[in-house]
Amino acid sequence: MTAAGKDRERAAREQRLSAALRENLKRRKAQSRARVGGEPPDAADPGRRDRTGAADESHDSAGIVTEKQSGIDG
Repeated sequence: MTAAGKDRERAAREQRLSAALRENLKRRKAQSRARVGGEPPDAADPGRRDRTGAADESHDSAGIVTEKQSGIDG
């Protein structure tokens, strides 16, 4: 690979990383604002969705929470 090709790859990588860092910072700021303001995290990040397209919600597919609450041992 030529030096020019490597330079283009480095520049493209830096742009991807820069964009990812900006999005991460936006998300973290929204989460922080939600904690201070008392809003639930989903309200601060309305774009967050699961694989089905539904809003990200807590679930208990393994039944662990139920077992802990009722005192059932495994």
